[in-house]
Amino acid sequence: MKKGLVVESGFVFEEETSLTVSKTSLFFAGDGFTVYDCRGELVFRVDSYGHNIRDKDELVLMDAHGRCLLTVRRKRPSLHQRWEGYLGERSEGQKPIFSVRRSSIIGRSSVTVEVMGNPEEEYQIEGSFGQRSCTIFNSAKELVAEIKRKVDASTNVVLAKDVFSLCLKPGFDGAFAMGLVLILDQTNGDDYFNVGGGEVD
Repeated sequence: MKKGLVVESGFVFEEETSLTVSKTSLFFAGDGFTVYDCRGELVFRVDSYGHNIRDKDELVLMDAHGRCLLTVRRKRPSLHQRWEGYLGERSEGQKPIFSVRRSSIIGRSSVTVEVMGNPEEEYQIEGSFGQRSCTIFNSAKELVAEIKRKVDASTNVVLAKDVFSLCLKPGFDGAFAMGLVLILDQTNGDDYFNVGGGEVD
């Protein structure tokens, strides 16, 4: 597979890896996330304690120890409702490492992820995040990650949508993929992110 953007090399796996993403409702307004590997060990977490819309415009992805890996931030104003990703905890004047936007304003279109400083590296997200059915492709049209409904292995029952799987192909950075999940979650319900025209709850 073509080498892609790396936010944190420790989360680039040599084998295909499935992470379990759990959306956690907290006592405060807003939602957080916890992400576990197949052994049930915490990999990532996102705490959101925002009381107003401004707090929803910026989210920080942390590792299991609370170290900031990536900040995703809504760019305002923006016709395409663009989001940007920054290494670590964003500081004033810091340049983003990637941006996310809808490919076209009119019609049912996919979402484009552009990597700053490398115009040839681009990703497309297709499917419906609301249905937890999304596919991420690189510029070579290779599948690099998927968001799927989680099935309980013991009962074969499909779990609720607040628990889902993030499946990573070898060599694709899990921290980068989880940053894209945060953006998809924040924009779920907007016409803009009904990727490929699937239903959104």
